[in-house]
Formats: sequence, C-alpha cells, structure tokens
Amino acid sequence: MTDNRSSAPPQHKPRPLMDLAISILIPSLILMKLSGEQRLGPDGALLLALAFPLGWGLLELVKYRKFNWIALLGLISVLLTGGIGLLQLDSGWLAIKEAAIPGIIGIAVLASTRTRYPLIRTLLYNPKVLNVAMIQQQLERNGQVAHFETRLLRATYWLSGTFFFSSFMNFVLAKWLVKSPAGSEAFNAELGRMTLMSYPMIAIPSMLMMMAIFYFLWRTIHGLTGLRLEDIVATSTQSEPPQQ
Repeated sequence: MTDNRSSAPPQHKPRPLMDLAISILIPSLILMKLSGEQRLGPDGALLLALAFPLGWGLLELVKYRKFNWIALLGLISVLLTGGIGLLQLDSGWLAIKEAAIPGIIGIAVLASTRTRYPLIRTLLYNPKVLNVAMIQQQLERNGQVAHFETRLLRATYWLSGTFFFSSFMNFVLAKWLVKSPAGSEAFNAELGRMTLMSYPMIAIPSMLMMMAIFYFLWRTIHGLTGLRLEDIVATSTQSEPPQQ
C-alpha cells in the first residue's frame, strides 16, 4: 500500500519578510547598484532583477505546491517596469503602471461586493486568519448574521480605500522621483530608490490601515458573538465551538 503522506508537500509556513526581500527589495537594489555600463548595464540589471521574483515564485510552487501572490506581484511589477525600460518608453508610463496595479485591486475589491464572494473574505475573513466556523455559528445563534454582513461590507469599502491610497501615492512618488529617460542607468537607479522609499511612504501606512480594518472586524465579531480574541483567531488546531 502506498503511503499518501510520503507524496504530500512539506508544510508551508508564511514568510512575508523573506517574500518582500526576495521579490521586491533585492530587485530594487540590483536596479540601483548594477545598472551601470561597467557592471551589468540597464538591460542586464533588469533581467537579473526579474529572475528573483520569478525564481522564488517557482520554488514555492514546486516545493510547497502553493502559489505565492507576493512573488507574482513582484514579478508583474518588474516585468512591466522592464518593458518600459527595454522599450525606452516615456517615463510617464512608469507612474501609470505604479498606480494601475493597486488601483485595479481596489476596483476588484469594490466590484466583489456585488458578488457572492467579497474579496475581504479571501484577504481577512477566511479560515486561515479567523475561526470562521465558530464565528458563524455564534452569529446564527445570536441572530446577528445580517448585522455582521452589513459591517463586513463597510470593512470591504475601507479595504478598497487602502488600495486606492496606495495607487495615488505610487503615482505621486513615481512622478516625483523618476525623471530620467527609460532604459538608462539613471532611470534604473531612480526606480530602485522609488521602490525603497515606497516602504515608509506607502507600505507602512497601508499596513496600519489594514490593521485598523482587522481591529474593526475583531471588535464587531466580539460585540456580536461575545467570543474572545483567542477564540476568534485561527490556530492550527481550532477548538470546537463552545457548548451552551
């Protein structure tokens, strides 16, 4: 008899800092430091920068059979930027590209409110983050399902707002920092500088907004169900719903 456990992929543990470092930070440093003609040149630096999110995403997919969305976003971002650089398009296209990705996600979050599966359920209110089964049982027991859905819709609007904020700030930052012709060494250096500056100016505020939305969800769930934080947050071995 074949042991099915032997063919199962290793357990994947989230590594957001490593994801960000390999998919975004290292490509940015490559563009800043290796784009000179005496080193890799603009085209060579772009190709090497592309290799990191692409290789990391493929490794995660093959080893853990898990799709890495951060690596995908990093790959798409570097691909689009690389296309602008290799085709030597006007640098104004970079600002449009920087605004487009979070803007499209924000629109998708808003559009999902018209479907049966709002994206907030994928990003925040899902079994990997919260003990959804227990929460839903308590909501039904207390007759608060409709009230909770109204609050969840409000949180969805706020979530889309974080992406629109990121879109606007990306556009402003690109316009402010990137002035050189696309495909030049200076363009790559400005691009890497822009990516690094996006952390304190965009990523950290967006993270704080996401934390505020999560806090809103926790306060809503606690108020409507009476569950404690340790009951609400998902664990590897979730406890059974409390017996009344």
